[in-house]
Amino acid sequence: MANNPFRYFKTSPEVIQLAVMMYARFPLSLRNVEDLLHERGIGICHEMDRHWVDRFGTYFAHKIRKRRSERMRQSPQWQWHLDEVFVKIRGKTHYLW
Repeated sequence: MANNPFRYFKTSPEVIQLAVMMYARFPLSLRNVEDLLHERGIGICHEMDRHWVDRFGTYFAHKIRKRRSERMRQSPQWQWHLDEVFVKIRGKTHYLW
């Protein structure tokens, strides 16, 4: 239990994750996240949310990337694919693939 990053926080890890994901995933300000959580009955300050984003943002991003790559490697044909891209340079459209 020494590796628990939430050990010094009284708030549950689920609430912390919800607040961080709301801020990172959607174009919301810290005060908007505070208001949305308040509507759900969770009373936190926007400064606390900022602290959580600074502290746990990279932690959650690493977990998501790890889960996503493990899921992709389980498929029999694991490959990265890049779709067609059209770029406009000086008014002329170029095709990249």
